[in-house]
Amino acid sequence: MNYTYINRKLEEFNAYISNKKIAIIGIGVSNIPLLDYFYKNNAKVTIFDKKTLDKLDDKVIEKISKYNIDYSLGENYLSKLIGFDVIFRSPSCRPDTKELVEEAKRGALITSEIEMLIKLCPGKVIGITGSDGKTTTTSLTYAILKEKGYDCYLGGNIGIPLFTKLNEMTPESIVVLELSSFQLMNMEISPNISVITNISPNHLDIHKSYEEYIECKKNIFTHQSSDGIVVLNADNEITNKMKSEANGKVIMFSSKQRLDNGVIYDNKTIKSCEDGLRRHVIDVKNVKLRGIHNYENICAAIAATSSLVDIDTQIKAITKFSGVEHRLEFIREINGVKWYNDSIGTSPSRTIAGLNSFDEKIVLIAGGYDKHLDYTPIAKPIVENVSALVLVGATTEKIYEAVTKELKTQNKDMPIVKCTTLEETISIANKIAKPGEVVLFSPASASFDMFKNFMERGDLFKELVNNI
Repeated sequence: MNYTYINRKLEEFNAYISNKKIAIIGIGVSNIPLLDYFYKNNAKVTIFDKKTLDKLDDKVIEKISKYNIDYSLGENYLSKLIGFDVIFRSPSCRPDTKELVEEAKRGALITSEIEMLIKLCPGKVIGITGSDGKTTTTSLTYAILKEKGYDCYLGGNIGIPLFTKLNEMTPESIVVLELSSFQLMNMEISPNISVITNISPNHLDIHKSYEEYIECKKNIFTHQSSDGIVVLNADNEITNKMKSEANGKVIMFSSKQRLDNGVIYDNKTIKSCEDGLRRHVIDVKNVKLRGIHNYENICAAIAATSSLVDIDTQIKAITKFSGVEHRLEFIREINGVKWYNDSIGTSPSRTIAGLNSFDEKIVLIAGGYDKHLDYTPIAKPIVENVSALVLVGATTEKIYEAVTKELKTQNKDMPIVKCTTLEETISIANKIAKPGEVVLFSPASASFDMFKNFMERGDLFKELVNNI
């Protein structure tokens, strides 16, 4: 029987925002569809952004003019945040910002596009977070569900803003979201199925403490009901402890333990475990992804989709999946040297995972914006896996000091070159690398000292390598 599904919750929300004063804080490209949406529903929108008018995207300026939208921009952009009914904060604006706290006291609803999406979605929501592996796990989870034929939507940190797609969704739809700690901060609702890939120190330049960062990540499952599912990494000390805090079903995954229940990577094979019985899922030789960290991501995606998809469909999707751009992405081979772009390596732990993915000796290009992270843990893996180190960016000295100290401890030597541009690092690496080696661009640092984001950084790296 054909029927047209009507999302009553969404209808109520649309009726509620009519003639209400709505503030949108942070108007990046992803928020542009919200301007059309609120205009169509007769909301009175004001844009707040640190950028000045001339720095805003042309499409935003066009909408401001077309819809006659108010705005408050520049240094003191939040000074006019007074008297609003609903405030949509961007992930980069902390919920404890003084002006937001004042508005909340006055009765404003402080929310975000992602939080409202989860609240108003008529179907299932799968949310994936973690310090590393989020995007690969999210993309693979989505690919598995698509392979099964589900009506699927990919969003959060990747894909498109989904709030404006709510009117297309039905109770059969599944939304797959990659969620950052900033998006999860103060979140009062959790997805039906939640995944935490791992937790290690990250974003300590914005979070007040490591504890706050961990608490934000926990929000992905703390508001679940008893029929919720949370997938956790058994090998990560912090996520392993979280299993006692879950309200619903817990599925663990591991590459180091033989679990009675869960999904494991063991002896070059991924296996599903139930009540001590292990079922072979796939040999990793049939998988295009490289590295144990990626086999862990596959385990997490299998666990996340296990209640929705049969193993045969999972295998089909995993075999086809070729990875995500900027994540151990093979670019080309030059004179017997393979070049890989791992621009997503924005923290030491990510780069360590990258270093551990190769049997070959590595010429490592690293360095970038300083997120105030400790670089001591990366020194040993570099000394053990790297034949030459090429450094660039703000964290050059931190990495240099950590590695030279470890070299002295181990009584070893290694060529280390400090550069001022990415172009220079590629030229040096091309001269140093020997046939049979790998050149790995995995900065262990964020990109903001020289680039807009890690994608722009990775794109330039690929362009330069392709021009050699």
